[in-house]
Amino acid sequence: MKNSLLIFLLLSISMMGQDSNKKNTSNTETITLGGGCYWCIEAIFENLDGVKTVVSGFSGGTTVNPSYDEVCTGKTGHAEVVQITFDKSKTNLDEILKVFFTVHDPTTLNRQGADVGTQYRSVIFYRNDEQRKTATDIINDLNKNKVYNNPIVTKVEPLKKFYKAENYHQDYYEYNKNKPYCRLVIQPKLEKFEKVFKDRLKKK
Repeated sequence: MKNSLLIFLLLSISMMGQDSNKKNTSNTETITLGGGCYWCIEAIFENLDGVKTVVSGFSGGTTVNPSYDEVCTGKTGHAEVVQITFDKSKTNLDEILKVFFTVHDPTTLNRQGADVGTQYRSVIFYRNDEQRKTATDIINDLNKNKVYNNPIVTKVEPLKKFYKAENYHQDYYEYNKNKPYCRLVIQPKLEKFEKVFKDRLKKK
């Protein structure tokens, strides 16, 4: 991935939705994203200024109220996702997607690193046509500018149902920082996020 071009392009397109956000009377918005293991994505977005809540769960499949073990079989059709609710006076959908496309590889089909299976696919579940258009425009811009060496495989699909994962999956990194997966997989992604978006971190 051409990091400098990626950051430049995403900084530019991050301004696209600000005017439309001002026209919306609601001060919050929710989007559902899948980019590999939800522990990784959750830990990152919990540190972005303007994000109010991040909930790990499942979406995109046919099994009703699936368990984590069921989703891990790859037979439910669900992807591991995070449901992100953010304050539009502090951030916007463009920035949310900017972070999303920076911290995971959207060009690998049904995998992120060693996590392999349809449950780890890259996907954006939209709630309205504005979200669909924003996501599609960003993907088209990234492909057009050849930011990645390979085409983006991220799917953009309507959200049908979100199922919250078991409680022990919520805030997983926060409570399990010393476990090998957290140290070897999540921590490097979090460090990358903190470096690229150092001016957008929540104040602790």
